Amino acid sequence: MDVSLPLEAQIEKLEEKVKEAVLPPDLLEKINEEISLLRASLKGSSSSGGAFVDFESVANYVNWITSIPFNKETNDILDLDVAKKVLDKNHHGLDNVKNVILEYLSSLILNMKSENGEAARAPILCLVGLVGTGKTTLAYSIAEAMGRKFERIPFGGMGDASDLRGKSRASPDASPGILMKSIIKTQSENCVILLDELDRVTEEGRKDIMGVLVELLDPEQNKSYLDHYIDYPFDLSKILFVATANNTTSIATAVLDRLQIIPMPSYSDEEKIVIAKDFLFPKVRRETGLKDTQLSISEDVWPGIIRPLGFDSGIRSLQRTIEGICRKSAMLIVEKKAQSIQVTNENIKEFLPA
Repeated sequence: MDVSLPLEAQIEKLEEKVKEAVLPPDLLEKINEEISLLRASLKGSSSSGGAFVDFESVANYVNWITSIPFNKETNDILDLDVAKKVLDKNHHGLDNVKNVILEYLSSLILNMKSENGEAARAPILCLVGLVGTGKTTLAYSIAEAMGRKFERIPFGGMGDASDLRGKSRASPDASPGILMKSIIKTQSENCVILLDELDRVTEEGRKDIMGVLVELLDPEQNKSYLDHYIDYPFDLSKILFVATANNTTSIATAVLDRLQIIPMPSYSDEEKIVIAKDFLFPKVRRETGLKDTQLSISEDVWPGIIRPLGFDSGIRSLQRTIEGICRKSAMLIVEKKAQSIQVTNENIKEFLPA
């Protein structure tokens, strides 16, 4: 909003913005009433100061409301073969986990192809496992397989339910909650939202946050979810929620009742070698700016790369090791100390973390 314009002109711009938006009739009526009251307060004010405070509050509210994707959604890909290809492309192994996901998607596909076109009221998938076992990327793969927009909500360190549900407009730091902000960012009513690390909320806020989660994940309640700032019910039933956790001990029973727990296995050394060679190394090498001909790694070196500091159940430390190898190689090439590099058992110590 251009604050250099007179308040009257700014109010007119707000009205134009509301007219262009697609809003439910009762919400449209509510906003128009607020703008009418704002206009009346401007005319009755002896100075513009008080009126501008009202304008700022109303303008912020209008900006958020008109950004909500009412009746906007992406077209679903209802093809299990596509889902299989996406999962195999993004993840090596994990056959049991993939099968559970495919079974879940099959149920969604059948329901959405039915006459009523409603999503299945199945429990929310919750991927549980140690750090680096692929939980987050699996959630993203589900969104990719269905052709849906994806957003991640991190619960690690969240200590106040208002972070999730929003703060009332009467509050000095009034703002929508992170859930509504995520939906607005996707501009889709049927996006995939990852509720990441549910077990890592703070002890102080755990009870209230778990209470909000029960509402989010319950199909009987989430059709009219109320963000405290938006103050208008929003239908979450088309959104596909996926959750992750390192363990379930600190997740409320009422939330667990709405989750289908999928244990994430640790990767074997053999699986890590395949992941490192076929997935991580080509990706990291490309991102580092190196060409295929500028850096290669000998076959017999990989067992030492996957365990530079001992056993790790996931692949996060493995990725960091490969990133270090690529960055050190990039520096050697930029400094013109080498034109191309092959990492072997003879020189691997130069590239591994100290």
